[in-house]
Amino acid sequence: MILIGYSGHAFVVYGIVKSMGKNVIGYCDAEEKSVNPFNLSYLGSEQSPIAIQALSESDFFIAIGDNNIREKIAISLAAKNLFPATVIHASAVIDESAIIHPQGVMIAANATINPLVKIGNGVICNTNCSIDHECIIDDFAHIAPGAVLCGNVKIGSKTFVGANAVIKQGISVGKNVMIGAGAVVVKDVPDNATVRGVPAK
Repeated sequence: MILIGYSGHAFVVYGIVKSMGKNVIGYCDAEEKSVNPFNLSYLGSEQSPIAIQALSESDFFIAIGDNNIREKIAISLAAKNLFPATVIHASAVIDESAIIHPQGVMIAANATINPLVKIGNGVICNTNCSIDHECIIDDFAHIAPGAVLCGNVKIGSKTFVGANAVIKQGISVGKNVMIGAGAVVVKDVPDNATVRGVPAK
């Protein structure tokens, strides 16, 4: 496995990949990192000829938490017929009826994905998050550590749900939304909004 991006979020992805019994052989980034805790080989930018060759020969994952950057890289690589793997920590609990996109999804340690959930391309389900029955999470959204989505919640594309936020059952959250850490969302949220607090406003 090759990681695209190599900072804090990528370190979490490294642990997920190791839990799957796979090895990480290198990383791509805009520049070589001075901090290299796992002694990975630097392959240059993901657009460099060396990297493109390596990505075509190995599984890879876009290990970048920022939704917009992750999407941009995914689109760029898809144009070269290169698609990221999905990585799922060995401790995650996933119901067999859940539908998880085969490309670019990260499901971290102790995440719970309950029945009939649908998770789109490039979604991050971070550590200890809980996604209950029939939730739909659109492409390149990020569910942060400890967040709770009660049943039938809809999360729009590129939305960020902050750490330990709770979203009430049946709520619809639009695209490009920012939900603050610890927020309790009890009303629908329109596209491009930022909400925080208890209840979230």
